Amino acid sequence: MSFHDALTHHIQSHNSLLCVGLDPDPARIPAHLGSGATAVYAFCRDIIAATQDVVAAFKPNIAFFEAMGPAGIEALAQLMTLPRHNLWILDAKRGDIGNTASAYASAAFDQFNADAITVNPYLGGDALAPFLERPERGAFILCRTSNPGSRDIQELPLADGRPLYMAVATMAQHDWNTQRNAGLVVGATQPAALAEVRQLCPDLPLLLPGIGAQGGDLAQALHAGLDAHRAGLLINTSRSVLYASAGTDFAQASRAEALRTQAAINAIRFA
Repeated sequence: MSFHDALTHHIQSHNSLLCVGLDPDPARIPAHLGSGATAVYAFCRDIIAATQDVVAAFKPNIAFFEAMGPAGIEALAQLMTLPRHNLWILDAKRGDIGNTASAYASAAFDQFNADAITVNPYLGGDALAPFLERPERGAFILCRTSNPGSRDIQELPLADGRPLYMAVATMAQHDWNTQRNAGLVVGATQPAALAEVRQLCPDLPLLLPGIGAQGGDLAQALHAGLDAHRAGLLINTSRSVLYASAGTDFAQASRAEALRTQAAINAIRFA
């Protein structure tokens, strides 16, 4: 199945645009699970089990696992071998040249078996090519991110007056999406930019961080980012779902928050 078809399938089969980011902070893991990478694995495993029928995708951020050393990488590898009922996006923001990019792509797709990865376009199209050469695997390209400092570079004006992020969107639409497996990362905290990107890229899937703790407005993001089929994007949420409870009921609380968010998204989506 192509990446484009897999994304559409998971959105439709789960009736959900929700993506849960797996950004485990060892200091916030419920105490009864213990500590260390083993506790992080159990925490993420139980949240996945509790929410996998509610969400379209999971997005483990590799940095949180790398920070625990080899045991953390092993925990991530174990999570990535769980039975698949959702799309899995490895949030790694890779971007390098030649053999290095190919090695990063092989690690993501062959070792971790990710369905997609986040990538940085700063080094240009040849650095992105290894992540986009397999039609069944996708790459979400950083375009207009949700952090406040993103404007320092992403809004720099080009000679023709366009901001740099719109040039990235243009290249993704016309040059890099030959396998129909490219997407863009656009922050939900930037609804005006999101609307511009969607107008330029009517069919590209969008990954939207920034809802919740970062202050993005859900309704504005959906109105700006939905495609003609009232889909075509993933709303990422991390902390609100992961840390809905610090007690023994953490998985049930995470499910309740995921259900609440799914319902809020669909109420706007299908209004």
